[in-house]
Amino acid sequence: MPKAFINGHEMYYEVLGRGDPVLLMGGWGTFCHDNHHQLPRGLTDRYQVVLFDYRGIRDSGDDLSIPSTMALHADDAIGLLDHLGLSNVHLVGLVGMGACICQEIAIRRPDLARSMLNTGAWCEVDDFLRDQLEMFRWIHRDAGFFAFQKAVTLLSFTAEYYNANKDKLLGPAGGWKELNGRYEAHSRLVDACVGFHSRDRLAQIRCPSFILHAALDVVTSPRTTLPIEHGIPGAIGETWEDLAHVVAGKEQKIRFCDALFDWLART
Repeated sequence: MPKAFINGHEMYYEVLGRGDPVLLMGGWGTFCHDNHHQLPRGLTDRYQVVLFDYRGIRDSGDDLSIPSTMALHADDAIGLLDHLGLSNVHLVGLVGMGACICQEIAIRRPDLARSMLNTGAWCEVDDFLRDQLEMFRWIHRDAGFFAFQKAVTLLSFTAEYYNANKDKLLGPAGGWKELNGRYEAHSRLVDACVGFHSRDRLAQIRCPSFILHAALDVVTSPRTTLPIEHGIPGAIGETWEDLAHVVAGKEQKIRFCDALFDWLART
């Protein structure tokens, strides 16, 4: 399996498909290993998709003496793209810190950013978001992984989807499974999230940018995503009234793929 020593740590990564390069990142987990089914359907048939494990997740190492920041994770991703000799890359951040890392890359290395797509993101942390993120941390610490998993799942999906899919969403093979038994790694990811602030730097982003707003998202609602659209010159935004934090269900996933492929083709 491919690994490289990048930015002071051993990073696991995968490159799937062929075509124009896409760097794809999500929230507190990974699209690598046995999670390829979570990728937008057909993406690897059309594009060269770069994936990696965040520090401390699955097969990537970490240096606990280095403070965990979004800039650190962005430097990891930048180092990987440089290692692979890639530039002019589509940056796709699907919820949470992956979207924030996209912002950092577009700001710090505009030569790498062909386009950017953000969902479930933020450019500053208000008290409400900060306290939610800290709540996930202390639930994991004090009540264990499965209590955390249930809490974050309840806030990431609609009631209808949760009721119909509870058995597959929860448990050892359920969501955020990479954090099971890795509280320290999770805590460091929270550190990066609560410390992230880009609002006063968004005007430096010059690549075409698309921001998807999720009207039913109770974590990263349009309250946190609209300022991203408004802060990036020429950014395009779209609001989905039926979308919670995570794109879920066959109809939503097909609609998202259509929107994603249309965006990538246009840029």
